[in-house]
Formats: sequence, structure tokens, C-alpha cells
Amino acid sequence: MEQQTTTATPDQPAVVPAPREQKPFRLHRSRSDKMIAGVCGGLAESLNVDAGLIRIALVALTVLGFGFGIVLYVAAWFLAPEE
Repeated sequence: MEQQTTTATPDQPAVVPAPREQKPFRLHRSRSDKMIAGVCGGLAESLNVDAGLIRIALVALTVLGFGFGIVLYVAAWFLAPEE
């Protein structure tokens, strides 16, 4: 089998996809998607996932981690700025 290589010619420039601009991760509390303090909503916005998944994971961490989820939530509540 032959391996083909593509080279750019003066008539046809090589097609290079533009790099996606990725914003840096920044934890914040959400004003619009909140139940208590907006920590889960802000984390979901930063990670680009559904806030329900974050809330379920936090409850699981609280139950299985002997209350560690609550400690993390309260710490994020005080440390994370509101958007």
C-alpha cells in the first residue's frame, strides 16, 4: 500500500483548521442557575456540562465521602466569586 502525502502548492494552499480559542478555567458562582448559592451552576458553566450532573455528583460525594461534599460546597461558596 502506498502512503499519500498532501503538500500545498502555490495554487492550492493547505487547509489548516484554526485552533479553537479556549478560555481558561475559572470557578465562579452562577446567578441564574442556582438552588442554594450557585456553586454547582457555576461549575457546570465552567465545565460545559449540565448542572444536574454536578448536583448528583455532589450528593454522591456527600453520602459516600462521609460529608466531604458539603465541606467542598461551603468552601467553594466562600472562595468563588459571583459571576
